[in-house]
Amino acid sequence: MHGWIILDKPHGLGSTQAVSAVKRALRQSGAGKWKVGHGGTLDPLATGVLPIAVGEVTKLAGRMLDSDKIYDFTIAFGSQTDTLDLEGKVIAQSDHLPTFSEVEVLLPRFIGPIEQAPPAYSAILIDGQRAYDLARAGQDVEMKTRAVTIHALTISSLPGERISQVTLRAHVSKGTYIRSLARDIAIALGTVGHVTMLRRVKAGPFTLESAISLDKLDEAARGGGIAQLMLPLTAGLDDIPALAVSPDDALALRQGKVLVGKPHTGLMLAMEGETPIALVEASGPEIRVVRGFNL
Repeated sequence: MHGWIILDKPHGLGSTQAVSAVKRALRQSGAGKWKVGHGGTLDPLATGVLPIAVGEVTKLAGRMLDSDKIYDFTIAFGSQTDTLDLEGKVIAQSDHLPTFSEVEVLLPRFIGPIEQAPPAYSAILIDGQRAYDLARAGQDVEMKTRAVTIHALTISSLPGERISQVTLRAHVSKGTYIRSLARDIAIALGTVGHVTMLRRVKAGPFTLESAISLDKLDEAARGGGIAQLMLPLTAGLDDIPALAVSPDDALALRQGKVLVGKPHTGLMLAMEGETPIALVEASGPEIRVVRGFNL
């Protein structure tokens, strides 16, 4: 039970609740208790790809958090909420609606490195407290801007004249808040807006094609076949070159020793046959363990 379960997270379920659902499914299937974690928070409003790491794969969850993501999202123009989505109360309104062509012309301004202020209703820590706790308590929360990168931003909606909403697809770096992106796009169009639909279609190497519903997970758990739904540890490391090691070198890496051999550079996955041994960092002839796996 060391692998990835890629959930198609439903609307209304938080990421922590999704982890709990996988833990229950593992117990129900007879697999017992396993360490479980997720590879990238999704708001309860959002749906889509949520990588769940099980067993030794939880050591890679942090790396998944750092990966690029792709989202589909809809901006409704004319009102802005305090949460920047459907769950909040309206705090600003505008009668202005942009045209389809105005949206098309604007989007290139948001592609590339940008500065973005995260939503006040987010899990960012401010003086040891979550921003959303401060916001819910009625405090004014000043969110510092951060550098993020929008790799691509395209329109998915059909052309129209004055539009009350638009659906976009965004390929973004880690740390990007789609709710903030929607807010800033609306303001740049001379109006206000908020997110009404948010769906993650890709997280790192994982797409909706490999995602399963909670119903399918529960069905597999009842039939004891949950292992058949899991992707291997290596599925999350498609972009990492493999380094074949001998049994002796595999033992040395498991003991945290430094290997010396042919010059290499960068991050690699040390493999003894079909078994992942460790993520290693190579610098010249020295190969050091970054993260070992007990498989």
